[in-house]
Amino acid sequence: MEINTNNLESALGNESKPSKNTEPQISKEEEIGHHKGSLNTLVGERNELFKMIQNVEAFMQMHIKRLEELGVKIEKEGSK
Repeated sequence: MEINTNNLESALGNESKPSKNTEPQISKEEEIGHHKGSLNTLVGERNELFKMIQNVEAFMQMHIKRLEELGVKIEKEGSK
């Protein structure tokens, strides 16, 4: 999925919303604060997701190691 970084509303699929002229206007400082806050939240979410991926990978490696100790040959994906 490609994200349009030039137009946030379009990227989020909100093109069917009313035009900007009918939406309440907010100050530039408020909008900047909103986007900075959103980015801070998303960075935190991304970091937590990365930690989760690391934990899943560690568990997978433990299971693979034990299976190999038990004599089970594990084929890596794509090496058939």
